[in-house]
Amino acid sequence: MRFAVIADIHGNALALEAVLADIDAQGVSDILNLGDHLSGPLEAARTADLILARDMVSVSGNHDRYLRGDPAALHEWEADCYRELTPAHHAWLASLPFSRVWKDDVFLCHATPREDNHYWLETVSPEGVVHARPLAEVEAMAEGVSQSLILCGHTHIARTVRLSDGRLIVNPGSIGCPAYEDDLPYYHKVEAGAPHAAYAVIERTAHGWTVEFRLVAYDSAAAAAIASARNRPQWARAIATGRC
Repeated sequence: MRFAVIADIHGNALALEAVLADIDAQGVSDILNLGDHLSGPLEAARTADLILARDMVSVSGNHDRYLRGDPAALHEWEADCYRELTPAHHAWLASLPFSRVWKDDVFLCHATPREDNHYWLETVSPEGVVHARPLAEVEAMAEGVSQSLILCGHTHIARTVRLSDGRLIVNPGSIGCPAYEDDLPYYHKVEAGAPHAAYAVIERTAHGWTVEFRLVAYDSAAAAAIASARNRPQWARAIATGRC
């Protein structure tokens, strides 16, 4: 069993195209998609079309949920893309499950098994420092999930954590948004430090799950120019540099 895991595209069609080409070059056909597909000042409709053209196993993220809210009360990330989406795109977003199990032994969620907007493998200090969450807390949030491989996204940080019972949690990183700022629970920055599109290829072997994190170079300057043209300089800087 060998497959690709993607997450947090955020409407970056150029990054997604590069990752899909890399997945094809790896000879991988199955793609598991962990949500936050379209929100941002980039190319949401084209991103949705690229996803729908593939037979991906997808779940909903918190920003996908926000796009299903009141159009008059959308956050700027959703307001930037809402109107370019077709009824078919909105119907697809509404059809996405919160979580799902693939081939009996792989659990997919966006953030945690019970929350779509909560950090799982990381935590934030009152000083705004993002650091690894203590294992006991990670394991507490994994209660009730029996699958040996657990996939999550949301924080845009590529990371693997092995639980004490041998289960493995993997975050593949973000395809389309390598850096961002957030106010909750305290103001902090998440920065990949490079503009590459991140994803993972995972394989079951005789010794357990093997995880290969891949960073794909693409025309990030062109993607940043799209954000700049939409008057989103913070997005442009993040996409171009991997830093806030």
